[in-house]
Amino acid sequence: MASLLLRQRRVSALGVSRILQAVNGDSFRLQPESNCRTFATFGVIIRNYSSGKGTAKLDFTDLTRPHTWYLNARKKQRKVFLHVGPTNSGKTYHALKRLESSSSGVYCGPLRLLAWEVAERLNKARVPCDLITGQEKDEVDGAKHKAVTVEMADVTSDYECAVIDEIQMLGCKTRGFSFTRALLGIAADELHLCGDAAAVPLIQELLKVTGDDVQVRSYERLLPLVPLEVPLGSFSNIRTGDCIVSFSRKGIYKLKKKIETGGKHLCSVVYGSLPPETRTRQARMFNDASSEFDVLVASDAIGMGLNLNISRIIFSTMKKFDGLERRDLTVPEVKQIAGRAGRYGSKYPMGEVTCLDAEDLPLLHSSLKSASPTLQQAGIFPSFDFIYMYSRLQQKRGLYQILEDFLENAKLSENYFFANCEEMLKVAAVIDELPLSLQDKYLFCISPVDMDDEISSQGLTQFAENYAKKGLVRLKEIFSPGSLQVPKTHSALKELESIHKVLELYVWLSFRLDESFPDHELASSQKAICSMLIEEFLERLGFQNPTSRKLNSLMAKKRRQYL
Repeated sequence: MASLLLRQRRVSALGVSRILQAVNGDSFRLQPESNCRTFATFGVIIRNYSSGKGTAKLDFTDLTRPHTWYLNARKKQRKVFLHVGPTNSGKTYHALKRLESSSSGVYCGPLRLLAWEVAERLNKARVPCDLITGQEKDEVDGAKHKAVTVEMADVTSDYECAVIDEIQMLGCKTRGFSFTRALLGIAADELHLCGDAAAVPLIQELLKVTGDDVQVRSYERLLPLVPLEVPLGSFSNIRTGDCIVSFSRKGIYKLKKKIETGGKHLCSVVYGSLPPETRTRQARMFNDASSEFDVLVASDAIGMGLNLNISRIIFSTMKKFDGLERRDLTVPEVKQIAGRAGRYGSKYPMGEVTCLDAEDLPLLHSSLKSASPTLQQAGIFPSFDFIYMYSRLQQKRGLYQILEDFLENAKLSENYFFANCEEMLKVAAVIDELPLSLQDKYLFCISPVDMDDEISSQGLTQFAENYAKKGLVRLKEIFSPGSLQVPKTHSALKELESIHKVLELYVWLSFRLDESFPDHELASSQKAICSMLIEEFLERLGFQNPTSRKLNSLMAKKRRQYL
C-alpha cells in the first residue's frame, strides 16, 4: 500500500540519522527575504549589548523576557483565574460557562477533539463559534468566539474572555512552548486557566512581571474515585462500562481479541495514532447505551479530550515505553488516566480503578495518594522572527545549523526551558538541500510530520521537493485516489494510519500555502475515507453479530459518500 504514496525518491526514517551526520553548514545559501519586517512590526524587544569596541549591537539570542514579546497582552490589566483540581471536578465546565456568557472569547485546547467539542457546545447554546485547528477552519457567520487548538491561538486579537485548557502542559518537553505563548500572549480581559494544581506556583511566578491579577479557584471531584484492593484477575470479570488500558497498539488489539472471544462484550478502541475522527466515533459507540460496544480498550490517549462514560479503569500494566526506555508510569500519568472513571452525569455513581495483575496494585495506590510534582519550568521556543534575524549573521548556513547554533547560544531565565526540537532538526536536515527560502523551510519544520514514520517522512520530503521545483504540489502526483482498501493485517492497518498522516500533512500545508497546495478538498475526502476504512477494520477484527454487521454496512455507505 505504501507504494501508492511514493512515486519518487524514498527517504526512510532510518536514513535521517545519516543525513543529520552529513549536513554541511555551507550546503545552502540563505536568500534574503523580500518581506523583511522591522522589530516594531513583530513586537519583539531585543536587548542591546556592547562589543569590546563599545559599538551597540542587537543580541538576538536574549530570550530572558518572553512576556515582552506580546505587546497587545501587556497593554491589558488581565484578570487571570486558575481553575485547578483533579479530573472530573468541573473546573473546565465553570470556565466554559464564563466563556459562553462573554461578548467575545477564545477557547484553546490541547487536542482537536476538545476544540470540536467546545465549538459544538457554544453553537448549540446559540453562541456563534468558529472552529480553527491546524487542519480545519469552520467559520460561522457573526461569530465573535473561537475554539482552537493551542498552537493556533491568536495573540494579535482582543477578547473579553479566554480559556486555556490543560495548562499544566506548559511543562511538556515538546508542546509546552505553545501553552506558554498562549499564557503570556493572549490579550483577554479575563484569562481562565484549567488544569492541575501542580502548575499554580510556576504560573504565579511567570505572571509576576506581567502585572496581571491572579486568583486561584480549587475544585474537588464531583464523584468519588475508588482504588480497588483486588486486581481484575480473569477476563471473565470484565463488565459493561470497563476501560482496560494498554500502551501499545499490539497490546490493545490483543486485549480486544481476548475480551471479545468470551462472547459477552464488544470493544471500542482508542489510541493515539488513530485518526481523530475515528477516535471520536469509537468513543461515541462506547458511550451509546443502545450500542453493543460496551467495553473500551484504550491507550493513555483517553487521558485528555474525550468525554467517556467509564465505570472502571483497569491498567493492564503500570509501565510504558516512552521512546527511550520502558519505565513506570508517573504520578500525573496515573492520575490523568484513572480519573477518567466516574464521569459526572453518567449513569455510574462513582469511578473505580484497579490493575490486571496484583503486583501492579501498590504503584497504583501510592500514585493516587501522592501529589503531582510541582512544575519548575515552562517551555519556550523562538518564533521565526528570531530565527530569521539571527540567520542574517549566518548567511552561508542551512536551517539545521542555524537552529542548532541559536539554541546553543540562546539565553533563558531560570523559569523556562527550550522545547525539544529534535523533530524540527530532522526535517531541517532533509530539506536543507532544497532551494527554498528560510521561511518556507521553517514552515515545513513546524508541520505535523512524524519523521519516525517512514511513510510520513517520505510524504513530507516529496511535498517539499515538488514545492521547491514547481511551486505547485498536486496530490495525485504522489497519491492515487480510489486505491484505498480496508486493511487485512495489522501491518496494513499501520500503513493506512501513516497514509492518513500524509493526507493530514497536505491539508495542513494547504491552509498555509493554498495556491501551491490546491487539492485541499481531495485530501480532506481521502483522509475521511482512511478513517472509515480503519474503523471498518476495527469492527471486522472482533466478534461478529448482526449489530456489528449493520455497523459495517453503515460505514461502507458513509464511505461511498466521499468517493
